[in-house]
Amino acid sequence: MALIDKSTLVAKLAPPFDTFLATQLVDEFVKLERRYILRDWEPAELDGGHFCEILGRILYHRDSGNLDLGRDFGDCSKYIHNDQVSHGIDRDDAKMLFMVMTVVHKFRSKRGVGHISPTYTANRMDARYMMEAVRWAMVETLRIFWTGDREAAARAISELLRFDVPCVGQFENVLLVQRTDLRPEDEILVLLHYAGEQGFTRRELGQYAMCAAPAVTKAVDALTSAQRREVVQVADGRFVITDLGSKRLREDLASKLLLE
Repeated sequence: MALIDKSTLVAKLAPPFDTFLATQLVDEFVKLERRYILRDWEPAELDGGHFCEILGRILYHRDSGNLDLGRDFGDCSKYIHNDQVSHGIDRDDAKMLFMVMTVVHKFRSKRGVGHISPTYTANRMDARYMMEAVRWAMVETLRIFWTGDREAAARAISELLRFDVPCVGQFENVLLVQRTDLRPEDEILVLLHYAGEQGFTRRELGQYAMCAAPAVTKAVDALTSAQRREVVQVADGRFVITDLGSKRLREDLASKLLLE
């Protein structure tokens, strides 16, 4: 199965985070990633501010001990920067997070994204900057607050940089690509993207891909060929998607990752 999912991530963050705020944070992050990879630029610019509001409340709660689910982002920032109160978390870490989040939070109003503007339309460059800032904030939050094994935290950080795959469903112990219009090669790429760094064995690919065994073998051979290099077989025999494979997913198959 995929190394990390929303429920697992929330469980690793709450505690120390409030469960409601942790769930909001993860949901907002996944939504931003999903829309961005589908080249829907505006949500990254508009909803990036929502992500920062949630993270600001989380940091305020951890620092002050006061849970306030509706506290204003600016008030949270002022508390972190207040030298006259006692602080419960590392202020250098918190201040750095707020520096990045403040740019994201103010971006929509400064660019005209928060309201109708005759001179502004969402674009890829702005959205990419917003998404990289949000990703950094999420990864930094994991680095600071993740509870449990540090190796698992490192894997989770890596997995968070991959986008959600709406067309892949999990039904008990069965994975299913819930589209009927994918070629075997494309279905294998989607499955391996979902698998993340741990990949799948040839047997698992044959189990999950809804195509005949010879078609799976032919698809794997093509994807691992010197001409393609979109999949690689690692030391333990598992197949893992490469950067070239992820690039093709982003550029050619993004629309296929949604449910029909």
